[in-house]
Amino acid sequence: MPDIDSDFCFERRGEIIDYVTQKYGHDHVAQIITFGTMAAKAAVRDVGRVLSMPLPEVDKVAKLIPNELGISIERAMETNPELKQAYNSNPETQRLLELARELEGTPRHASTHAAGVVISREPLTHYLPVQKTAEGGITTQFPMQTVEEIGLLKMDVLGLRTLTVIGDTVRIIRQVRGEEVDIDHIPLDDPVTYRMLGTGESTGVFQLESSGMRAILKNLQPERFEDLVALVALYRPGPLGSGMVEDFIQRKHGVTTIKYAHPVLEPILRETYGVILYQEQVMRIASELAGFTLGQADMLRRAMGKKKPEIIMAQRENFVRGATSRGVEAETAGAIFDLMEYFAGYGFNKSHSAAYAMVAYQTAYLKARYPVEFLAALMTSVMDHADKVPLYIEECRRLGIQVLPPDVNESLVDFTVVDGKIRFGLAAVKNVGRAAIEAIISARDVKGKFRSLHDFCQRVDLRTVNKRVIESLIRCGAFASTGHNRAQLLAVLDPCLESGQKVQEDRERGQLSLLDMVSSTGVESTADVVPELPEVSLAEILAMEKELLGFYVSGHPVHQYASRLEAVTDCSLAGLSSLREGSTVTVGGVVTGVRRQPTRKGEMMAYVTLEDPTSPAEVVIFPRVYDSYNHLLAVDRVLVIRGRTSIRDDQVQFVAEQVEPLLEEGLLEMRISVNVQQIDRAFLERLRDILRQHPGPSPVRVYFIRSRKCLVAGPDFRVEVTRELKQAVENLCGAKAVSIAVGN
Repeated sequence: MPDIDSDFCFERRGEIIDYVTQKYGHDHVAQIITFGTMAAKAAVRDVGRVLSMPLPEVDKVAKLIPNELGISIERAMETNPELKQAYNSNPETQRLLELARELEGTPRHASTHAAGVVISREPLTHYLPVQKTAEGGITTQFPMQTVEEIGLLKMDVLGLRTLTVIGDTVRIIRQVRGEEVDIDHIPLDDPVTYRMLGTGESTGVFQLESSGMRAILKNLQPERFEDLVALVALYRPGPLGSGMVEDFIQRKHGVTTIKYAHPVLEPILRETYGVILYQEQVMRIASELAGFTLGQADMLRRAMGKKKPEIIMAQRENFVRGATSRGVEAETAGAIFDLMEYFAGYGFNKSHSAAYAMVAYQTAYLKARYPVEFLAALMTSVMDHADKVPLYIEECRRLGIQVLPPDVNESLVDFTVVDGKIRFGLAAVKNVGRAAIEAIISARDVKGKFRSLHDFCQRVDLRTVNKRVIESLIRCGAFASTGHNRAQLLAVLDPCLESGQKVQEDRERGQLSLLDMVSSTGVESTADVVPELPEVSLAEILAMEKELLGFYVSGHPVHQYASRLEAVTDCSLAGLSSLREGSTVTVGGVVTGVRRQPTRKGEMMAYVTLEDPTSPAEVVIFPRVYDSYNHLLAVDRVLVIRGRTSIRDDQVQFVAEQVEPLLEEGLLEMRISVNVQQIDRAFLERLRDILRQHPGPSPVRVYFIRSRKCLVAGPDFRVEVTRELKQAVENLCGAKAVSIAVGN
């Protein structure tokens, strides 16, 4: 049976499972079990526990196993001589590792598959065993592969966060603007949307927000929906590594002439500019050129995709025979088959690509047409991901959208839109639970906005909204609308709480206090009077926001250096996640944490938490580099670090190679090294045009390597140094052609 994959709103996925269970019967539907297997380190630790070995000894052995995904104990001993030495020299360690080696790879625990659901014609117990989960649901006792092998229908019911974002955006637009957006019938040729995508402004757009994808968008300049379908199919390791992406872009813009080996291919390949991109195109060519049935064409597609040479060879003969019987020359037919075989290795399922391209276009349309509502919904969806919210806050700032801190008089649970601005939801504040938020909103709905902290403490249920909750709200700025600053409110918090508790206790006894009478008349109570205190410093405000929200709202410690960082770095910290293994880049930011520790050899190294306006990132500094730059590693220092990416356990680490403090003074100078074969008038005009598009204060020097000459550009060519300018110059002059220095 085939798989059926369906994506649903993340928050309502459970309703879909409930629906199919009710429709087909509780005994016909189950989720699928998955088994967590014993990894090398876990096996060592579990065996050590059973053998009652001292924990430090077991931990020492486990730490000798490298942090590589799927590594075995056997492989670990081959790559780490220290582990091999421990095995050979210590009988207890030898026994520990031998027993662990027998156990690794065996099932350790069972859980429910993230998406898989099985539906059967007969009751499931006719086909396989089932069991109850801890949550009361039903799962199979066979894993996914076995369920497929016995011929049952497996459905992947996936919860896609982006669908939730789209639904929330449409709801916010309705609430704020009174407009109904029928997301399933938006125009697919909206010029505003394509103009936004063509500039690479796709942060937050489904499938299109990585730095690599943004660069391709700028080069591709999509103008129609089919371009987005192709882009989703192209942005994979195979096509990217083969040069297929560049070929596709050049064909689209007419740089490369599009040629078809046979007229029959033109209607099949026209939308992809003559490139065989989709598996469905392989099937259509086999069907229309060689007369294959759709079943035979599908067999050919599978054989090519899985690179089975014996089947491909047999199919080649059938293809050439069928094509020649339809008047195609044998040589042409063979060449077309070879072309199909080459591209089939990179071929993508068009129906999958089209579905994802549609979701990508819908999010792009909403961002282009309704950016405030879209970004509010987007930030709500990632509220629990401290690395994502800062990225979208920075995108709001870039678009001129003001992001306001939480406020007890305006905020709801999630991010909301207020007068064209985005207001933080109270759920983003640490120590403030859902019950407390509901109590605050309920009290506000009954008697309107809170006039003061004293008024707040009288009206909200202090059994739910306790001192810790209120203090957290004060420190993150949620009481700013009451007219008092953080320092003033923290000074009167205890008296206000005491007064509020007294009023609430009297109410419970049915007594109307004098304070109640004062509050009801709107007359200022003595408890409302707060001392005259200055607000805490911006640095303290940012620290409080970081502590309680997980990110900065009122600013960022590096904002005052933002343009300088932009000039001397070539990648944001958020952009590191989209880079390949071994990519060398320069990043910068403020140091928010330093953890120094010795290596197994006793040398010192460090893990530095670096943060820019887009994201935090961990920088690994190994002993050789640490010895040279240890004196620069201090919290609150702004650093520029050159290094390379390293992927471990699917996580991107940044390994430092050079560390420098950010030069905070002196005029930056852009230096361009030109080392190209042909420097003619056309080349110089292109360089001139690029520089003129980025006017600013920084002087420019152009070094012509081959002639050993230097050109100092005149005042008309001073520039604002940005990553975009550096990229444009390096696209013309070559990689690493641009360097930034402090001018004399």
